[in-house]
Amino acid sequence: MSNLFESIKQKVSGKGISIVLPEGTDERILTAADRLAKEDVLKPILIGNVENVKEKANSLGLELQGVEILDPSTYGEMEQLVASFVERRKGKATEEQARKALLDPNYFGTMLVYANKAQGLVSGATHSTADTVRPALQIIKTKPGVTKTSGVFIMVREDEKYVFADCAINIAPNSQDLAEIAIESAKTAKLFDIEPKIAMLSFSTKGSAKSPETEKVAEAVKIAKELAPELTLDGEFQFDAAFVPSVAKSKAPDSVIQGDANTFVFPSLEAGNIGYKIAQRLGNFEAIGPILQGLNMPVNDLSRGCNSEDVYKLSIITAAQAL
Repeated sequence: MSNLFESIKQKVSGKGISIVLPEGTDERILTAADRLAKEDVLKPILIGNVENVKEKANSLGLELQGVEILDPSTYGEMEQLVASFVERRKGKATEEQARKALLDPNYFGTMLVYANKAQGLVSGATHSTADTVRPALQIIKTKPGVTKTSGVFIMVREDEKYVFADCAINIAPNSQDLAEIAIESAKTAKLFDIEPKIAMLSFSTKGSAKSPETEKVAEAVKIAKELAPELTLDGEFQFDAAFVPSVAKSKAPDSVIQGDANTFVFPSLEAGNIGYKIAQRLGNFEAIGPILQGLNMPVNDLSRGCNSEDVYKLSIITAAQAL
């Protein structure tokens, strides 16, 4: 695990990447921001009343040297952000509504990213997933060719690393969604030095069962291969056919995946969420994430039960996504 993050830290350190942390008075956020700045990994931007943030930092014995603090109520370029917000929302927000929205730290922080004042955002220590993701979907939006954002976990156990998707966002993805999730998951895999070998999972292997659910995955495989023919990708697979070479040889002897998949795309949120938690709790894998993918610029969501180490690591991952 330490080797994994050392590699990612080396990619981003000293590059001056700015990451917004909207929950500026939270102890976990402050502790992580102070550490990130001291180590010169990235440049944290805290959102909040400057005096309140500094007072809280002082009470924790933190200097916050190299950490920028921005207060939406006194921000010097607010009028430009308001105008940009109105334009981006294309008639869905008046100037008055924009000004009110941008007093919210998540909306303000997201607009800083959109305006290239920062390269990414990490929130969710005290806010819900919806509070973090909604501004990103409204302002930053998804990449061209991607209709929905998705959430992946990097599953780590000693030297083993796997990508599980989507385990966080899309309840019932269709074939197009699954294909897009697979392609974006391949990009995420490469951030973690995983050369992606993608298995599209189901309860069927190569037509061993027929149902709308299995046909959805088979169609997703076709779409993904058309969109990204360079990827090592196949399906539909039962998990054992994707992961166990002897089973692959028996069930899918002609596949490019021969029990060596490392990036797994689940057919539904239900399957993905259950799958990653089984690996975490029974297999003793560490689950890093959810890492959001598919956005034009990176935004990531913390668990409200996170600690400062989680904030530190997710900030570094977000910075890596911005490269």
